[in-house]
Amino acid sequence: MDEQGRPHLLEEHLEAVGELAARFARRFGSEEWARLAGRWHDLGKYTAAFQRRIREENGIAAHLEQEDSSGPRDHSTAGALHSREVLGPDVGTPLAFVIAGHHAGLANAEALADRLQQEDRQRLYAQVLAWPAPEALLRVERLLTLPDFLAVRPTSPRETRAWRRRLEVWTRMFFSALCDADFLDTEAFFDAGRAALRAGSPPIPILRDRLSRHLGGLKARVQAQGPLSEVNRVRAEVLEACLTRAAERPGIFSLTVPTGGGKTLASMAFALEHAVKHELERVVVAIPFTSIIEQNAAVYAEALGEDAVLEHHSGGDPERETARNRMAAENWDRPVVVTTTAQLFDSLFANRPGACRKLHRLAGSVIVLDEAQTLPPGLLAPILDVLRTLVSDHGASVVICTATQPALGRRPGLAEGFEQVREILPEPREAFRRLRRVRVCWPDADEPWSHERLADDLSRESSVLAIVHRRDDARRVCEALDSRLGDARTVHLSALMCPAHRNQVLDEIRERRTRGEHVRVVSTQLVEAGVDLDFPVVYRALGGLDALAQAAGRCNREGRLAEPGELRVFLASTEPPLGVPRTALGTTRALLGANPELDLFEPSTFDAYFKRLYGAKSLDAKGIQEQREQLRFRETAERFRFIEDDWSAPVVVRWGDAPALVAELEQRGPSRDRLRRLQRFTVNVTRRQRESWLASRRARWVAETVVVLGEAEATAYDARLGLVPERVDALAPGVDG
Repeated sequence: MDEQGRPHLLEEHLEAVGELAARFARRFGSEEWARLAGRWHDLGKYTAAFQRRIREENGIAAHLEQEDSSGPRDHSTAGALHSREVLGPDVGTPLAFVIAGHHAGLANAEALADRLQQEDRQRLYAQVLAWPAPEALLRVERLLTLPDFLAVRPTSPRETRAWRRRLEVWTRMFFSALCDADFLDTEAFFDAGRAALRAGSPPIPILRDRLSRHLGGLKARVQAQGPLSEVNRVRAEVLEACLTRAAERPGIFSLTVPTGGGKTLASMAFALEHAVKHELERVVVAIPFTSIIEQNAAVYAEALGEDAVLEHHSGGDPERETARNRMAAENWDRPVVVTTTAQLFDSLFANRPGACRKLHRLAGSVIVLDEAQTLPPGLLAPILDVLRTLVSDHGASVVICTATQPALGRRPGLAEGFEQVREILPEPREAFRRLRRVRVCWPDADEPWSHERLADDLSRESSVLAIVHRRDDARRVCEALDSRLGDARTVHLSALMCPAHRNQVLDEIRERRTRGEHVRVVSTQLVEAGVDLDFPVVYRALGGLDALAQAAGRCNREGRLAEPGELRVFLASTEPPLGVPRTALGTTRALLGANPELDLFEPSTFDAYFKRLYGAKSLDAKGIQEQREQLRFRETAERFRFIEDDWSAPVVVRWGDAPALVAELEQRGPSRDRLRRLQRFTVNVTRRQRESWLASRRARWVAETVVVLGEAEATAYDARLGLVPERVDALAPGVDG
């Protein structure tokens, strides 16, 4: 019952969910499927036991599916069985997956089959049929057929496997439509005030016009400053190409723009214009790094309005979050969504209702993949396969946006690659030539540089950035520089600093560079890709070509130097981390061996690099494609992890406001906002380290939710270097209060 005591009638709920789910699924030709899923998803509530329980408990617990002494508390299997009974096993199975999973998640095919055969579940279905349920709910009013993109059955084994993967994506998409509709109808009945917050986002044509006015204002300000620089001329040409090519039919596009070419706003201009031309409903921008998300989302919000842009990622600043934003993040109910690449793809391969709710929003959307070269090679086959299916079957367009364009076309060894990728910029090579602001100095010998050798070189530069492989490298180079310079003037950046600390230091670097001060910075790769630092000289440990190109983007970024800046590549004494970074280093060495004068700013260089890199790796390292073909949804979700972080575990450090937030967590318990605030004060360490610190009481659980370093261990967090794990180990074990 609602606050006024009015009951939420089951028939009303089923009809409303069916109509809302149908509206969500209309974009991909599955309106009737979603309508039936909505009408049948809670058929199991038409039993005497459930009706008695809902009247006695009248709360969310009454709707939970679980086992108790009386048998299964299950109201989803009945609808799944009804789907198979009325429609037959072939047509009814996709509906059975969706209905049976709307609480527990999409199951593996064999688990669903076993569930539907259980006698106690069959008895529950018989009780539903014996109940005087409305006849209109139980019958099928229209002939149900598969959507056009699945209607033609394959004939060869290869075609059959591809068809089953398309079936898997489609099942997941209308599962999303059902889950979102179910939640929204329940919310609308029980919490009208919360539901009202979901309304009011402007449509895509309005946003296109807002962006056009914003770009016009930027152009006027640039023109008022005098003759256009070469950078501004290239940016104007990139924008014009994006607006011109936006009229082309939906599909897969690439936007290959050099650093500084204005791709952030140009790609959005393409996406909005393309959406208007083809009546698409949403733009989803996926970015690999939270630092770029915050930066780009602020740019989009300024141009389009706060009411249009949803910034959805785990590291967001809770102080900037509103109730509307939190709700929109549940199902991406905004015309412009800016999220992490991990959030996008982890959701696309998920099986839980909460993670899948938003997926139907991708139908009829423009998906912009920023810095697409960061897609993990070991997951490339399933990722490309799903993207291609979203385009072919669900009305989406994809824009692959980067200065270092990966080789994603179909070819031997990459059967899941895209058949056609249309480049938006007419002459990318010419744009790279005109914006060439950096000279690359490749290693002139095979002798690795020690930390001391690198420190010697850095000490002779007044303003310089050095990028090394590992967190320990960054600290040791800083210490070597200190010994040469006599004080701690070198700035350190690594993931051993909590995010709040890193952001503060980055702001200080920018302010000092703006004032013309000399700054020496030693960092790990976290400053690459989107962090707007600008140095005349950058040192970079030899690694993957894409990483080297990103490092070059921190050198003479604004083109203010009279001469080109210099990217000085050196051979480090340490190896990059295992996996893709180490394979990428080997790939770069092979290309340099064949051509010692390799051009880092030639687009064809990266085509050759990525073809070689992908050829050296399994592109489906977890065997996900086979699981998808067998409709093993749960297993697929468990195998797909965009970021492999099993080795690490977070620890809250005592820096800034962290102690006060920890005290608040202890006193008031966990909440979403408190945990979000604490995320900005976490550092990832190895799981073995964290377990050791917990065992020795150097760290402790707080509210059974987060692990926090003890008060005595506060000295292990250095004001410049961040967390120094060896200092934690050297401290005496903590003592319980």
